[in-house]
Amino acid sequence: MSRRALTLMVAGFLTLALAVIGAVLPVPYVVLSPGPTENTIGDVEGKPVISIKGRQTYPTDGKLSLVTVAYQGGPGTRLDLFSALKGWIDPTIAVVPEETIFPPATTAKEVEEQNTQEMTNSQDDATAAALTELKIPYTSVVTVASMEKGLPADGKFKQGDEIVSVDGTPAKDRETVSATVRKRKAGETVTFVVNRGTQSLTIPVPTTAAKDGTPIVGITMRVGYRFPFEVSINVGDVGGPSAGMIFSLGIVDKLTPGPMTGGKSIAGTGTITPEGQVGPIGGIQQKMVGARKSGATFFLTPADNCAEAVKAIPDGLKLVKVETLHEAVQAIDAIRTGKGATPSCPTG
Repeated sequence: MSRRALTLMVAGFLTLALAVIGAVLPVPYVVLSPGPTENTIGDVEGKPVISIKGRQTYPTDGKLSLVTVAYQGGPGTRLDLFSALKGWIDPTIAVVPEETIFPPATTAKEVEEQNTQEMTNSQDDATAAALTELKIPYTSVVTVASMEKGLPADGKFKQGDEIVSVDGTPAKDRETVSATVRKRKAGETVTFVVNRGTQSLTIPVPTTAAKDGTPIVGITMRVGYRFPFEVSINVGDVGGPSAGMIFSLGIVDKLTPGPMTGGKSIAGTGTITPEGQVGPIGGIQQKMVGARKSGATFFLTPADNCAEAVKAIPDGLKLVKVETLHEAVQAIDAIRTGKGATPSCPTG
């Protein structure tokens, strides 16, 4: 065998070896790509995304689309080197360290469960924000978000339990509940009254000492709501809080006469508070790509995401900067009527 042939054979073997290694070598990264979109004023799998019972609703038209990010990789399904390299080359895809999506010591299932809970919370907050915008009264309540394993409350409560009182003190907010528990000494029992569905339950719970000696029972609380009518949101397995604003807009559209969009295709993203404040989200570049692929020509963008978003605006998509739900409603009105300017993300 000639030296040239031997050299080519060795080079070919090394290339093949590198290809095999690249195909199987896991790397601690996650690929983020544009995910599916859903029209919040339309249907998914034959069912309305937003259903309202007990209140008059009105016909809608056009699109108010939520946008998502799909990911590849993570615990148990780590990314291979070639997939990561491909993602680094593709401008519509982001490759990020695994710990930014999956914090250390968490499993993919735990992250999925957290995303599901955040989605549920965002739907409640979106309904509250929509009713706030429309000046429809509702009641805030304190609910059980989770129980810490191994602490006294574990197994005594269920997620979603509405806390009515603690030791006879009305649970007007989370701070009141915590302060009432802290009045006890570690080891003493506090008595909770909760509503679970149609049941009223009295639950005695012993306290235990936290690391700093503070008496606790081991529950995490969140603000819940009692609305004057039923709002249901159906989005399948989509998780996370970033669709809050667009849910609110869909609810407002269904509760007010006349199609909000005037038949136009509008997408958007952003968290929402009950007061209507719009917050930033992750994956803005992938969400813009997904929005444009779905036919959107306007993209409602949280103000805090503008600086990142303007670096990668897809052709044919106009960014509309929003800080509140009210601003988003006004911007859509301007888009529909062609009257007035919509606030844009600054490009310079």
